[in-house]
Amino acid sequence: MTVYVRSLETAVPATKLIQTEARDVFAAQPGLNRLGTRLVSTCFDSAAIDTRYTAVDELTNEFRSDNPQFYDRDSGLLLNPSTKVRNDIFAREATRLFVGAARSAVEACPELDLLDITHLVTVSCTGFFNPGPDYKIVRELGLDPAVQRYHLGFMGCYAAFPALRAAKLFCEADPDAVVLVVCAELCSLHVRTSNDPDTIMGSALFADGAAAAVVTANPAARNHALLQLDHFETVLTPVGEDSMAWNIGDNGFEMVLGNYVPHIIDDHIVGALQPLLAREPNLAALPYTGITHWAIHPGGRSILDKVQSRLGLTDEQLVPAREVLRNYGNMSSATVLFVLRHILEQDTPEQGRDTGGERICSMAFGPGLTVETALLTKLRQAPPGSSRDATVDQVHQEVPVA
Repeated sequence: MTVYVRSLETAVPATKLIQTEARDVFAAQPGLNRLGTRLVSTCFDSAAIDTRYTAVDELTNEFRSDNPQFYDRDSGLLLNPSTKVRNDIFAREATRLFVGAARSAVEACPELDLLDITHLVTVSCTGFFNPGPDYKIVRELGLDPAVQRYHLGFMGCYAAFPALRAAKLFCEADPDAVVLVVCAELCSLHVRTSNDPDTIMGSALFADGAAAAVVTANPAARNHALLQLDHFETVLTPVGEDSMAWNIGDNGFEMVLGNYVPHIIDDHIVGALQPLLAREPNLAALPYTGITHWAIHPGGRSILDKVQSRLGLTDEQLVPAREVLRNYGNMSSATVLFVLRHILEQDTPEQGRDTGGERICSMAFGPGLTVETALLTKLRQAPPGSSRDATVDQVHQEVPVA
């Protein structure tokens, strides 16, 4: 049974961070030692990021607050709120992103009735609350109260793939199923000043954003669908458990992102791709450049560099991943969906088309070290009016938490 992605929409918060301005704020913190100061400059400047988006308004110099929690503009100090304070903001602001992206994805399917949605899968690793984002989406969009709801929590940057894989399985089990998948991450809630290299790297890379997709096996969707979901695979590398992790601390969630991660990916990326490409021998026989599109999760510039070098991909094949990194940073689970959306908006190159259609090989990396891979088929170019540059305020009205 063929399963389709009928729509794929994205949203970001309204507040934009300029990378050089953020660098200067972090570099000016009084608690940094000489090595920490050098690391801030190096990490921010080498990240290949120009702008990111955040749900924390006060992280910009334009915002003033009588009771700052993250950044005191008058003193120039970055503050260190408790995990509870950060998570309370997550409950409010993540709801806006979840509902905004979900509404945008459903509105992109004018032939779809809200009551047609049978399953809802939500994804996040940057906060918790209950009733959770799945509940909020059902209530605010007016979905059937009996819709089957599932939440994938705390999986990390690769979690969009398990969500899409689950949606595919639901549709294969029930031909009438229509699945709404929504990823939303507020990584910027967990930034802090520190001399720790992992913390500095996280502050230089991570950002906020959301993406949503409508998935169905209804044959009528083929006439309007953007993507076809073909195959998914999961691989755990034999090393890396201590090199990438996501822990809960007293003052927010704590990222472990060792500088050896790009080398682990470099060593194991070919093996991680083998079970996926083995699903289609005609693709496995091609050079990697023979697959038209590559949707790589931009965990960082060095990760993209290692993947491109090891697989021998062209600069053009890495444009979607590098452009998303440059304009949005690393938004954890939502990021690879931004890359797919970028590919959907591209014109198909005349050369380099693989056999069997305009195929996409996609991969994302996360704690463990886990490598999630997917084969997809691009069915058509996305319509104009992309939501990739829309803020959540533009795609929907504010949604109260309570």
